[in-house]
Amino acid sequence: MRAITIAGFLLFVAIAATLELLALRESDRIASLGTLLDRVMATRSARIGILLFWWWLGWHFLVGETVAPG
Repeated sequence: MRAITIAGFLLFVAIAATLELLALRESDRIASLGTLLDRVMATRSARIGILLFWWWLGWHFLVGETVAPG
């Protein structure tokens, strides 16, 4: 199961890298990661939402196992 999870993350990284390279080559069709983040982080509510998402993710996957009884 661990190997499948690692393979999934590596696949995700490879897809993200491929999309970024395509965005740099064809900037009129695909937005680069920097452009995407500029647009997403433009509003305060989006920044708060992203902060809460990262908090939730960290709590459930990093802290949850250390706090749980047992």
